[in-house]
Amino acid sequence: MYMGTLQNGESRLLFSSAQVDYVRYWLHAMKLTENFIPLPYGECLLTDSSLRNVSPVVYKDGGSLRNAIKKIDKDNKRLKGSAPTLHIRRDNFARVRSFWFEKRGIWCALDIEAWDRDHSMITEFGWSLIRWENGEEVNEHGHLIVKEYRSYTNTYVANNKERYNFGQSEVVNKATFKERIRQLVSGMSQPGPLFLVFHDSKGDIKYLEHKDIDAPLSGFTHQLPDATPTRGIFVVDTMQLFAALEGDGGQNGRSLDRICKHLQIYPEYLHNAGNDAHYTLLAMKSMASGDPIDIQREKRWPNHTVATKGPKVQFEPWEENSDYSDQEGLIPPNEEFEEPK
Repeated sequence: MYMGTLQNGESRLLFSSAQVDYVRYWLHAMKLTENFIPLPYGECLLTDSSLRNVSPVVYKDGGSLRNAIKKIDKDNKRLKGSAPTLHIRRDNFARVRSFWFEKRGIWCALDIEAWDRDHSMITEFGWSLIRWENGEEVNEHGHLIVKEYRSYTNTYVANNKERYNFGQSEVVNKATFKERIRQLVSGMSQPGPLFLVFHDSKGDIKYLEHKDIDAPLSGFTHQLPDATPTRGIFVVDTMQLFAALEGDGGQNGRSLDRICKHLQIYPEYLHNAGNDAHYTLLAMKSMASGDPIDIQREKRWPNHTVATKGPKVQFEPWEENSDYSDQEGLIPPNEEFEEPK
């Protein structure tokens, strides 16, 4: 079937007009109807102007479908009164998922690292992309280190520039570094569309526009179109996608490390630009290739929204922090506590 989002943010399960027409044909062919059942009248049809987005969804049997309808009704009630930002994030989530299923264009995660004591000194660049050839995924990735800044060590974040997990890092001078990035972005944008994937895009876009890179990003936009585009550069942010999935309309985004772990992805040596790009793309793919947002949320974290009024997932302390002690918070400290005899 199809999951459609109405203009007020509510979700509805839908049939396409082609599916309805096939059901009419099947019923008549099986001699269950003497004549073709008439098509529904116009007011029953939802057109593009009535919907924010539409994406496919599959149910294995009638029981799954009945449960889904109940779940959709509950989720629609939870969404009433939610922050406008959450509705925008959910809308973008559905569009990303719909575009991903089209297997079109290039989806490339980028990450840029700078020296933490002077952010004007860009030290690393990493990329990880997926494109399709004859319906099959093709993966490419890489990691560049600026030769002039290779010896610079960080003070406030981990020094992992030499710990690229997915191949051999390339050490290049500043001029080559700039040219390689410009060629990469330009080459990816030619066939179109290009989806640039970031985790918290503001900082990385600022670096891409820095004079030491000056990437060709003319006309890029954060606004995703209604239908799958054929050209253009579009920004996809995993921080915003996860906030939509988690049901969070607030302004405090989660770290890449925390998002990955909630998605059952376990990153190693973050703050290496190549690694960060790789795990960012994995996180995006995990969400985009999954079920529609409310179904996916319940499958990932069952019963984590039951006791809440809104759609926000309520994680337990040990789910937020892997170092959390199982005993923490169970027994308050008490000097007079005695062991049972």
